Amino acid sequence: MIKAGIIGGAGYTAGELIRILKDHTHVEIDFVFSTSNAGNPVSEIHQDLEGDFEMIFTGKINPVVDVVFLCLGHGNSKNFLQENTFSQQTRIIDLSNDFRLKEDKIFEGMDFVYGLPELNKEAIRSAKYIANPGCFATAIQLAVLPLADKKLITNDLHINATTGATGAGTSLSKTTHFTWRDNNFSSYKVFTHQHLGEIGQSIRQFQNNFAEEVIFIPNRGDFSRGIYATLYTKFEGSLEEAQKIYKDFYKEAAFTFISDREIFLKQVVNTNKCLIHLHYHKGKLLITSIIDNLLKGASGQAVQNMNLMFGFEESSGLNLKANYF
Repeated sequence: MIKAGIIGGAGYTAGELIRILKDHTHVEIDFVFSTSNAGNPVSEIHQDLEGDFEMIFTGKINPVVDVVFLCLGHGNSKNFLQENTFSQQTRIIDLSNDFRLKEDKIFEGMDFVYGLPELNKEAIRSAKYIANPGCFATAIQLAVLPLADKKLITNDLHINATTGATGAGTSLSKTTHFTWRDNNFSSYKVFTHQHLGEIGQSIRQFQNNFAEEVIFIPNRGDFSRGIYATLYTKFEGSLEEAQKIYKDFYKEAAFTFISDREIFLKQVVNTNKCLIHLHYHKGKLLITSIIDNLLKGASGQAVQNMNLMFGFEESSGLNLKANYF
């Protein structure tokens, strides 16, 4: 049994981690840290845990836990690690974007491995520090890595992806209020989204001469959770050839599956799955990729990484079922 600490315990990703880890066979939650909620019951914030999880938020860390999950806003993980020290044995999984890019991966003597299991599984197994991928980045990378592995991305990638309201976090802003989000749809950070760096970096890990443009239009959807991404690029081959490439690439993946049928978001919400569907039309390959942004796009993937780091079964604690209706 390992002991886990959660930093930034009041947010959506922390709530998901608690829900997974409280029933994980190999994990005991040692503390849930939140400066703004210290002394209050965790179930006061994550109210669905009432009667299931009796822990109190703390303003102090235990520096010798086995693993720490940093569920902090982007830019805050670096500050936290500068101000707080953990033991040499403590493994750290960061859910922010602070350490995802190569130029940021080494910090205060810590060397962060990019934690996309379908890309870096063996490196994750031996890592002490993990940079958990972004949610859009996860859905999009899983959609294109099989092509990159075969050096087949030879034209621009066109991406249109829509995320649910939880992708914006718990802090209120103009675009997170119910009256704005309800019955509404909008784009944001067009062509410039911060996850583009991760996507290009991972493509070049397989296809190091990749220099094509990645054209990404992110959207806000009128639903709570999930990401629905469609991508297309030129492809010199048949649909059957593409399907074989994808199925071979993911044949040993624990949570990524290729569907011969068209896919829809409810199939993956509240699961750690990524489902991918391929469609071929007049020399172009259309790839549809769907995930739950809070699970495979954040906390579920973080637990998947933890399982690999500690030698547990990769799917431990993650046999989650979709709420289909």
